[in-house]
Amino acid sequence: MSNLRVVIVEDHALVRAGMRALVQKIDGVEVVSDVGDGWEAVKAVHADAPDLVLMDIAMPGLNGLDATSRIVKESPTTRVILLSMHANEEYFQQALQAGASGYLLKGAELAELELAIRTVGKGETYLTPAVAKYAIEVYREKSEGPSGPLGRLSMRQREILQLIAEGQTTKDIAQRLNLSVKTVETHRSQLMERLEIHDVPGLVRFAIRVGLVQPYS
Repeated sequence: MSNLRVVIVEDHALVRAGMRALVQKIDGVEVVSDVGDGWEAVKAVHADAPDLVLMDIAMPGLNGLDATSRIVKESPTTRVILLSMHANEEYFQQALQAGASGYLLKGAELAELELAIRTVGKGETYLTPAVAKYAIEVYREKSEGPSGPLGRLSMRQREILQLIAEGQTTKDIAQRLNLSVKTVETHRSQLMERLEIHDVPGLVRFAIRVGLVQPYS
């Protein structure tokens, strides 16, 4: 029986190296690559065709939620476990909506990491116990459409929100996403209207609260 092929996605190099060392200790699991952001994760999935991706949520450039959405659409046979520091309903709902097959806290022990990998590797879903209590409620509400403030935004609007929160200018965002400045300004106006937030500091605080970016220390 062939090994389960895994890609690790984490923007902190030391944490990524530690994760790789842990995952490689699991029998029957092979780490085929490890990368530092969401864009590289999408490229790695195309290049390496992994069975599973261990994906951090909060990363610069392209966060783990939106990277997961792209991966599950472009590579339906690849499953994703999202790794988070947070065990609250907002994060968990967004993980499900992104198409993740697992949700694991970054402080989990090796035994739970192995259980999550093996469970998702078999085509099942793994939820860390700290968020499993939300599962019934989330699935019950799923037919009603996206919930929570982040769910009101399109993928493009989430990308622009993240880049704004990271301090990128409108011109920088337009160049990065290959859009016109006017288009970026339109998206920004729309996301402000949907979130009922009318200044950039408010957008930054919101992005930090829902986990699109991490607060600077």
